[in-house]
Amino acid sequence: MPTGALYNEIMPRTILHLDLDAFFCAVEEIQNPSLRGKPFAVGGKPNERGVVASCSYAARKLGVRSAMPMSRAVRLCPGLIIVPGRHRLYGEVSKKVMDILHSQSGLVEQISIDEAFLDISDLRDDPERFARGLQARIRDELHLPCSIGVASNKLVAKIATEVGKTAALKRIKERDVAKPPNAVTVVPYGKEAAFLAPLPVEMLWGVGPKTAQRLSALGIHTIGELAQRHESELVRLFGENGRDLSRHARGIDNRPLVTERETKSVSQETTFAVDVVSERRLEKTLREQAAEVARQLRREHLAGRTVKLKIRWPDFTTLTRQTTLPTPTDLEDEIAANALRLMRQVRKPNQPVRLIGVGVSGLGPPVRQLGLWEKDTEKLRRLQAAVDTLQEKYGREVIHRGEELP
Repeated sequence: MPTGALYNEIMPRTILHLDLDAFFCAVEEIQNPSLRGKPFAVGGKPNERGVVASCSYAARKLGVRSAMPMSRAVRLCPGLIIVPGRHRLYGEVSKKVMDILHSQSGLVEQISIDEAFLDISDLRDDPERFARGLQARIRDELHLPCSIGVASNKLVAKIATEVGKTAALKRIKERDVAKPPNAVTVVPYGKEAAFLAPLPVEMLWGVGPKTAQRLSALGIHTIGELAQRHESELVRLFGENGRDLSRHARGIDNRPLVTERETKSVSQETTFAVDVVSERRLEKTLREQAAEVARQLRREHLAGRTVKLKIRWPDFTTLTRQTTLPTPTDLEDEIAANALRLMRQVRKPNQPVRLIGVGVSGLGPPVRQLGLWEKDTEKLRRLQAAVDTLQEKYGREVIHRGEELP
């Protein structure tokens, strides 16, 4: 049986890319149907340095966009309804979507909370019919809209989704309505280069603003124009990235789906609405962050050797400091103690703080030693495991440290 690249040439893959349309807003509309059709945004308050995490299609018609400062969004749309984010809820709904995808294919690569690839090469169904059936199932079971791209590889499938969404939204705008695109776009095998040719080079993975500027200076504005350049010329101009540019412009992408990703670090950070001077509040924030990091480590059966502190002053100067521990840890007290020590090393008394964060890296399985000095640590670990169980079942507020009580 043929293997590797030769096998891909004889038996082309069928890759589906799914993108949940305005996901956070769609979830909020399910929780509160009165939001449907109205301009609203999920994110922080405009007077607290809030940013738009997601916005409804009615808000997009008025110029509001994701990642925009909420203060600017409100200026563009004075009647904008602001909904605080509920990321735990979004995670729960995302898992339901991914469960549906896993029921359809054994090869699923989740790339974000609202995006995933599926390899449906082994399915006998027509790809477009399958995509529309999957779209209908997610709509009927979870009441969520989504757009789908299908092609022979990840690159073209993702771009197909973007092209389909843009075209659908243009048609919707012409009818002067505000609703999700719900697009399905299929690029037949062998037509990848022709599909990509008229599109701007910025749509290719690996083409950021600087690369796009250099390509523009060479008279290259579309993917088709890039595909006409010889690979050796692009390698000379862009190094090894030039080889990828050449292949991608011709619609070639042999990367497999990554069904599991190795966790390299776990972190939490907080941007304060108003710069914080209080040592007590900073310490409380660090302890809360350390507790959440430790919970996530234990949930994934990991421990880390390196504790990192991130801190940002009001002038946006950002410092990172780290310390390496003698043995890996998944204990919040140990993470917090080291983060606090790092903060006190870099922060002057009463120095205002805009952002603070804690992270743990150098991850691996927890080390379980039961020597004379480790017995207390193991008792604490068992205690934290019991607390984790209670909080998962009854919520985070069910149990507190004594020092956190009024």
